Amino acid sequence: MSDIGLFEAIHSTRAIRHFRPDPVPHELIAKILDAAIQAPSAGNNQNWLFVVVTGADQRQKLGDIYRRASLWVREKYASNPHPAHIEPAQYRKMWSGGVYLHERMGDAPVLLLPCLRVIAPMLPDDIPAEIRARMTAAAPWTAGASIYPAVQNIILACRALGLGTVLTTNHTILEAEVKQVLGLPDDVRTFALMPIGYTDDKFGGVRRRPLSEVAVIDRYGSPWPN
Repeated sequence: MSDIGLFEAIHSTRAIRHFRPDPVPHELIAKILDAAIQAPSAGNNQNWLFVVVTGADQRQKLGDIYRRASLWVREKYASNPHPAHIEPAQYRKMWSGGVYLHERMGDAPVLLLPCLRVIAPMLPDDIPAEIRARMTAAAPWTAGASIYPAVQNIILACRALGLGTVLTTNHTILEAEVKQVLGLPDDVRTFALMPIGYTDDKFGGVRRRPLSEVAVIDRYGSPWPN
């Protein structure tokens, strides 16, 4: 399948949660992974690891973990009001798709887990203790900056190749079980679980809040002009 343009991919990508059982060719998975590793990472260390799961037994094990973790996440969403900018029918459709994936994650032909080797920062003593404490406390957020750009590249590469995917994180509730299934070392953390496959769902047409509601110019309280 021919690649599509960058902005077409950006504007037509949407969360896909229904997948056909058709296998994804190895060369397309390799192309997606190659797109992932073009992303930036802190210090260009590239401490990432991308675990591709295609074996049926491994997929079902991960799917079972995801299903059990999602039961708790489902309780959270069920008890919260839906966002005001989403119409009830649209929210019900999104909710239904989420529940569907909770139960069938293991059926997707490819499960991709973007991981990162998390290394404690080596901070010299000449940095003031208060600043070192703040830098250490910020580590969970700064770590994500070295893997989530790669995740976005994966999402766009899938769209360009006619494949569906979605970024999910419910599995992190039971990450110890996930790491045991995958044999991951202690210093490697999983940052996403992404099903990938062909879909009968339609791409495109995502609805977003206007820029005047989500962007400001110069400072808070000065909305982006329409």
